[in-house]
Amino acid sequence: MAQFQCQQNNRCNPMYTAYKVATYLFDPLHHWWESDATQRKVAGLLVLFFLGAMATIEMNRQGLLPASMAAITPKSHYMAINLAFTLVLILEVVSLIFTLPCSISKAVGKQFEILALIMLRSSFKELVNFPEPIRVTGQEAALYHIVSDGTAALIIFALLGLYMRIRRDTDEDTTKGVVLFKFVAAKKIVALLLLVAFAGMGILNSWLFFHGHHEFDFFQAFYTVLIFSDILLVLIAQRYLPAFNAVFRNSGFALATLFIRLALTAPPYYNAAIGIGAALFAVLLTLTYNCFFTSRNQ
Repeated sequence: MAQFQCQQNNRCNPMYTAYKVATYLFDPLHHWWESDATQRKVAGLLVLFFLGAMATIEMNRQGLLPASMAAITPKSHYMAINLAFTLVLILEVVSLIFTLPCSISKAVGKQFEILALIMLRSSFKELVNFPEPIRVTGQEAALYHIVSDGTAALIIFALLGLYMRIRRDTDEDTTKGVVLFKFVAAKKIVALLLLVAFAGMGILNSWLFFHGHHEFDFFQAFYTVLIFSDILLVLIAQRYLPAFNAVFRNSGFALATLFIRLALTAPPYYNAAIGIGAALFAVLLTLTYNCFFTSRNQ
């Protein structure tokens, strides 16, 4: 009888124990990261990093750095902008990981936020082709790339606003109690694994850079990992939301993530078109789901 009650309460289930451990690990980390104090400190560090990068680049231009440090320090002040935006993107990726357990639709919105920032970063990266002081003459190709990526970022930003307005957190609407706890905890396990992968990839890329090896494109590589994690989340969601409309919706969001990955690897102009198409696809998918299937879930 006692064993039966234990099984009924899930206390003897190893997976239930794993769910509780994941919750105890994830929730404090999430609370710490999203706290106002942490965000203020991170913002302050970004400002200090940008100013430090500008100063270090100027020292390198003046020949004041040791040879070993000068070899890995750029000489264009515009690179400080690129480095600052890279840090902003890293912080957004961490926020994305903490968003995953909330809902799949919210996590997809966060990925489009990152895509818009990456497009803006691509625009600023083109500045390294310009001389100091800045002149447009002879840099028409770079200017076109700036206009293309910047315009795409603006359109994606507008579509994201529409997406966030029509988005509904339907993932947890039809689950309650222990089932809801298991569903959210399973997504927390995926998020924790992504945090480990994120930290590992960052450490590896830093090691390659400081040892003079060719580092990989961090964001492209991590978005590839996100494709697999999104598929895993779709499969997890199917266990708790087995209805066809929910499976199609979640699979469609995974496809939108694939489009984002393709946009990151596409050449100029194509990346803008694919990125805008990915955002438009997510909006149309959400509109269709809300119009024809939301009432069926409730």
